[in-house]
Amino acid sequence: MRIGLAQINPTVGDLTGNRDIIIAAYHGLVQSGAELVVFPELASCGYPPRDLLLKKRFGDDVEGALLEIAAATGSVPALVGTVERNPAKVGRPFFNAAAWCQHGAIQGFARKCLLPTYDVFDEDRYFEAAPEPTVFTIGGRKVGVTICEDIWTGSALIPRPLYRFDPVEVLAPQNLDLMVNLSASPWHHGKNVARQQIVMNTAKRLNCPVVYVNAVGGNDELVFDGRSLVSDPSGQITRGLKAYRTDLILAETDADSPTIADTFAQADMADVNDALVLGLRDYAQKSGFKKALVALSGGIDSAVVAVLAAEAFGPANVLGVSLPSSISSDHSKDDARKLAKNLGMPFDTVGIAQAVAACEEALRPLFGDRAVDVTEENIQARIRGVLMMALSNKFGSLLLTTGNKSEIAVGYCTLYGDMCGGLAVISDVFKTQVFELARWMNRDREMVPWNTINKPPSAELRPGQEDQDSLPAYDVLDAILRGYVEEGLSRRDLIAQDFVTDIVNDMTRKVDLNEYKRKQAAPGLKITPLAFGVGRRIPIVQKYVN
Repeated sequence: MRIGLAQINPTVGDLTGNRDIIIAAYHGLVQSGAELVVFPELASCGYPPRDLLLKKRFGDDVEGALLEIAAATGSVPALVGTVERNPAKVGRPFFNAAAWCQHGAIQGFARKCLLPTYDVFDEDRYFEAAPEPTVFTIGGRKVGVTICEDIWTGSALIPRPLYRFDPVEVLAPQNLDLMVNLSASPWHHGKNVARQQIVMNTAKRLNCPVVYVNAVGGNDELVFDGRSLVSDPSGQITRGLKAYRTDLILAETDADSPTIADTFAQADMADVNDALVLGLRDYAQKSGFKKALVALSGGIDSAVVAVLAAEAFGPANVLGVSLPSSISSDHSKDDARKLAKNLGMPFDTVGIAQAVAACEEALRPLFGDRAVDVTEENIQARIRGVLMMALSNKFGSLLLTTGNKSEIAVGYCTLYGDMCGGLAVISDVFKTQVFELARWMNRDREMVPWNTINKPPSAELRPGQEDQDSLPAYDVLDAILRGYVEEGLSRRDLIAQDFVTDIVNDMTRKVDLNEYKRKQAAPGLKITPLAFGVGRRIPIVQKYVN
């Protein structure tokens, strides 16, 4: 059977735009010879719609868009991810569904069985779970229809099953000719390997081809990598679509020879780079921003963010601004200027020494003879934040924050200072990964000045300052943070792994104390299994110490 895989990039709530994308993709794939066209999960409204589903007219408006999509179909059927209203008087108001559209009308719905509530997912808040998966007879073939989470069961990759019900097990004895899975599966590091294995295992369990169609694009903090694929009954991948790009492909489920896109599997840092660029580009474009601002300190973090922004917006649309104080080093100012030249982006300098002096003078009567401390350091960062936000307001540019996950974890950032901005591009990238990404960016030519990569990292908020004055070496810090933040290990667990007790206690205490800062941070792009933000719901006020 010739299946049209429509790996598209929907925008949450853009019902008209999504409708037009779906109809155009449908007709293009039908003209190529598709006998069935499959779209991603909730393609009609975008994923995740979240509390848009609680708006009074949203369900009706999605239904209206879906009817227009169905009216545009001919003899070739399409399976379109959508919201279906729950006709029952009890339960959640909607189903997460796949609409079978053909001959100008909706022929039926298949409903999602398993509704995830972990990490960034909160589907049980909105949707009713279907009691069993649906099987349609399409073109004389038995086609099982599942939606995303429905196949994330029954695998050694899932050590603790979350559900007591396995939709694939229900489908197994039904002798399917084909199973399709409509997905909106956000990417994080390592997920594509697990996802492929899940699809391959599902094909072997059902003994039939499996067509998996994933969304691509960025919606808020989530990045969808695409990588739709087809597996034959033996678990061999016979088709792999592009990563981080829309793709419309015709796949023959009876094909023997694999045809995999060049970008389907790629190096780790290529994945990280492409995910961040896509997330940044879509966050900006879908929000209406055409230009970006980056405060260039001469350090590694702002340099990496600038490279990502130049790729996402185009170098001419990214303004780099150096904001030196009286203690800023010459090499940092030089590195910032060289970075902008390497990228071909506009560059300006706004000195802050006078503004800092004016603030200190205004506060002197209140501070009295108190010793200079972190307060004065933060004044510098906050003045930079004020100036960058002023530029953002004046020119309508998106200000990008430059803090990495290591710094944000332990509060090595200034609230209302360097945390100012509309998007935290690398807030889920550990410091050691920032260095790795910078080196990867320089694989063909110097993008990030090598001096920026090689010099000791410093916030330069006091003379001679280095990060390691108050933090352990970043390879140690990041290992502790991975254990404590992402794996949920206790202090005792980490100490048992031979980390120094005082360092563990100090860093984990800093993580706990700085929850209030993170709650006020700009949204960040998620690239790890557990990012700060909607997927990590630690109370600000809490006394648990483990």
